[in-house]
Amino acid sequence: MRTKSIEATLHDAERPATRLGRTLGPLQLTMMGIGVTIGGGVFVLTGTAAANYAGPAIAVSFALGALVSALVALCYMEFASSVPVAGSAYTFAYVSLGETVAWLIGWDLILDMTMGAGAVASGWSQYVADFLATFGIRLPSSLAGPEAAVNVPAVLVIVVLTAVLAAGVRTTARINTIMTIVKLAAIVLFIAVGLFHIDPANWSPFIPASRSLDGSGDVWQQPLLGWAGITTNASFGTAGILTGGAVVFGAFSGFDIMASSAEEAKRPQRTLPVALMATVVVCAVLYVAVTLVVTGMRNYTELDTAAPVTAALTGVGADWAVRIVGIGAICGLTTVVMIMLLGQSRVFFAMSRDGLLPQWFAQVHPRTRSPRRITWTLGLTVALMTAALPIQDLAELGNIGMLASFVVVCVGVMYLRRSRPDMQRGFRTPWVPFVPVVALLLCLLLVGSLPLITWVRFLGWMAAGLLIYVCWGRRNSRLAKTESAGPVHSAEAVGSGTRHG
Repeated sequence: MRTKSIEATLHDAERPATRLGRTLGPLQLTMMGIGVTIGGGVFVLTGTAAANYAGPAIAVSFALGALVSALVALCYMEFASSVPVAGSAYTFAYVSLGETVAWLIGWDLILDMTMGAGAVASGWSQYVADFLATFGIRLPSSLAGPEAAVNVPAVLVIVVLTAVLAAGVRTTARINTIMTIVKLAAIVLFIAVGLFHIDPANWSPFIPASRSLDGSGDVWQQPLLGWAGITTNASFGTAGILTGGAVVFGAFSGFDIMASSAEEAKRPQRTLPVALMATVVVCAVLYVAVTLVVTGMRNYTELDTAAPVTAALTGVGADWAVRIVGIGAICGLTTVVMIMLLGQSRVFFAMSRDGLLPQWFAQVHPRTRSPRRITWTLGLTVALMTAALPIQDLAELGNIGMLASFVVVCVGVMYLRRSRPDMQRGFRTPWVPFVPVVALLLCLLLVGSLPLITWVRFLGWMAAGLLIYVCWGRRNSRLAKTESAGPVHSAEAVGSGTRHG
């Protein structure tokens, strides 16, 4: 299996035509992580996951997701600080497990971030509609919200944010920082107001009784482990907490996207580990707090909406807070969509730079140092998907893609510890192999808790990606061309990588 050396990877990142600019400082990077992490989980998925899977115990689902994220983040920290190159898990797989695995994970990450951005954009549209409704302006349900035939506001926000990303990462970071501050202020306000409107009766039962999904009409909604007879085919109960954890796990994807921006960070060996772990800890505390408040304010059976936070405030008559929190939610979801679009463009960019996708996409603008070609291509693709797919399908497809990439990162850390013990590491994951193994097992538990239909769609996407790789990517990758050029050219390529590494 072809494996790209770390030295060659670092060398390729310095080629002038495809080199990204290092402009992100520690504050910008941390705010970017919080900006993309706090958003979809709080403002969108909290309600649907509580109503359909776990009830008030969705707080436990978020806590489980935080635990898994913290363990996986420790693995990401070693990779990101040692190989600070665009591409995240794709790049990490290329230098550890080989080109075929790297391609599949890259293809998988595109699915993860594309669907994640689409899901959050759908929620953004609902919040905009609710916010305008407080002023008496009501958008037609056929044009805005999760039931719309074509979700026009969601499509428009994706197009606008794509234009912002094309302007360069420096502009993106500034806008993200401002909106993230507004978002955090809105969350604090919601918690403060919500605490005075909690009805403990809404938390009873905290873990609703398990409901069977054995009916033939629901077979595709059964979790994979339940379908295989390993766990109970049910929503709510213990199985519902696990499924809820798998659904909301995408809310912790911030550190993965931060890793994909490692090539644009200043002194990544120092700033990335601190920013990654700070993001997970801060966001976990806020997620659990908001989840407990929102399920305490309103019964979980009434939260199956794309805008549960403002719905909870409306339900208790706190209309004055709806507008303020609504502005924060809109800003918050905007940053999530924007940074997810940024992350997917960097993964696609890295794959194009390696020749696994057309290298035409890997050219960066000489002034902004941003990959405008791929940014616009992917942005318009996400807009089309958002117009066609419902929020539930978008969220579940995104999460299964992310969990699969986490599995590869955990395995990659253990592999490189054995194959490259001499490699200089900016951060070392503690207690290897214990931490990667536990993280790996928890990821498998969560991914197995996703519905069978999500697995079918995911495997179909991966099969299409494998076909593209076999027919095109395998023969056109830069690594394949280096090998076919002969030993002299291969030695030169490795030598150049060593000098720059």
